[in-house]
Amino acid sequence: MMKVHAYPVVLALLALAGVPALASAQCRDSVVLIHGNTGGPDDFDNTVDELHARGYDDAQIFAPDWGSKSCAACNDHNGSEETPVENALVDAIASSCTGKVDVITHSMGGTLGARVIKRVGLRPYIDSYVAIAGGFRGLWSCGTYPYNVWNSTCGSWGLSVSSPFLDDLYGFRFADKVYSIKSWTDQIVCSTGYCTVGGIHSSSIWNEDGSYTYNGFGHFGLLSYTATTQVDLIQ
Repeated sequence: MMKVHAYPVVLALLALAGVPALASAQCRDSVVLIHGNTGGPDDFDNTVDELHARGYDDAQIFAPDWGSKSCAACNDHNGSEETPVENALVDAIASSCTGKVDVITHSMGGTLGARVIKRVGLRPYIDSYVAIAGGFRGLWSCGTYPYNVWNSTCGSWGLSVSSPFLDDLYGFRFADKVYSIKSWTDQIVCSTGYCTVGGIHSSSIWNEDGSYTYNGFGHFGLLSYTATTQVDLIQ
């Protein structure tokens, strides 16, 4: 089981001020793993196994646990959902010997991580951002804002197409290098039978450096079965 690490706030402040970060066994970016709606850190078990196989130790891996586990429709991208993600990102930056971190996300974790990076001003510290099965352009199952928006997840801070949240996020670059991993058989992103918004797959990110498609995997298989690709992309 991976550990979710917390470091004193002073370390985060030092890192953000440009003070050299703590040393680790091998100098490389720390990694932050952000799960999806109602998920948990254990969703990344295969990814953590791959990181360990590549020589990462637990002190270099951060996995925030955010949001309600019993009410998927209650979670959005504003407020209490942000706090664990923000803490993990700041702590990871503080402990990274490079002063930067890599971020791997799944589903709603992709848009949530991007929101926190933008709001807190962490963009200069993010090296690679790998978003798996995200809904960056919105989900047709959530309707088009402000019509057919039936819960928090789909509301103004949610994933309805053209929601104020997504419109504000659009165009923002989350990292030095940005990648998406997607499927045309994703049962969440493509639940209505339509994967695209404006002719582009909703899991694709504007101005991305690469996009990888695995049609044999569904929404959750994309996370579980692409660990090698995920870690390749942050090397």
